[in-house]
Amino acid sequence: MRRGLLVATLAALVLAAPAWAQEPPPPTLAAPVVPEGVTIAGVPVGGMASQQATLTVQAFFNRHFLLTFRTRTWDVRPARLGARTDVAGAVAQAFASAPYTALPLVVAVDRAKLKAYVTRLAAAVYRAPRNSIAVLRNLKPIITKPRDGLALTKLDTRVLIRKALVAHQRGPLEVVTHPLKPRVTQANFGPVVVIRRGSRRLYLYKGTGLRRTFRIAVGLPQYPTPVGRWKIVVKQRHPWWYPPDSPWAQGASPIPPGPGNPLGTRWMGLSASGVGIHGTPDAASVGYSASHGCIRMRIPEAEWLFTRVRVGTPVFIVRA
Repeated sequence: MRRGLLVATLAALVLAAPAWAQEPPPPTLAAPVVPEGVTIAGVPVGGMASQQATLTVQAFFNRHFLLTFRTRTWDVRPARLGARTDVAGAVAQAFASAPYTALPLVVAVDRAKLKAYVTRLAAAVYRAPRNSIAVLRNLKPIITKPRDGLALTKLDTRVLIRKALVAHQRGPLEVVTHPLKPRVTQANFGPVVVIRRGSRRLYLYKGTGLRRTFRIAVGLPQYPTPVGRWKIVVKQRHPWWYPPDSPWAQGASPIPPGPGNPLGTRWMGLSASGVGIHGTPDAASVGYSASHGCIRMRIPEAEWLFTRVRVGTPVFIVRA
């Protein structure tokens, strides 16, 4: 009787057990993956889950862009060049595609960002041209060799970068440059004036070729004509004479153009303060140390020289 009661109790417990204990757990759902063989911009993403596909395509797009010029290299992120793309949208399209579909990754380029970067790049590449200049050797002018400069061709460089970004190319890409020609060369160098203070002679050269020599007057010993490299900074026809701020001119009044003007009819002012080349009505002073620092010439000769020099003409004054 006790054995029958135990069997009945066990049967009741089994019948009272919850229903879920009698059913197997539901199967775990696998994460969706991109269909087999699908590519985005040539990057295989088939069989990848969303996060993996996104990271893979993003890494592909973020590859560094290399720009070069001769031995120099610039390593830059595409975003700094203004490139942007919709990776999430491309991955979403991949999930909805048929197997073995080749999808593009469309790239847009911000023109303002690209222009700003290329402008900075241009500053790094730029090299100014070097004009020929006159130097004095053995009392004669020598004209130095010029040198071409260099500048970035900004528009062409921007076009090349934009095309490479859209095509997912990362270089190395050689930037486009063009030469900058010097304005002054040995071939077109203009006049050069050499003044030998000790021998009181003025030599006019065309480049390195001597054109003409003049006798001149130079400064008195107490008012010496300054030696050095100067240039003509102003030219005046029929100039006024204004008294300089110097003890010897105290009380003097300005003198208008005319026969009594101490500057004659032409004034070629130098970068040496208060000093210039000019004609003189006192032709007898030519050949002597007679001025207050200026270089005096006979009036017809000063007029001739005036037409053959220009503002910027180098003037060398030496002791010889």
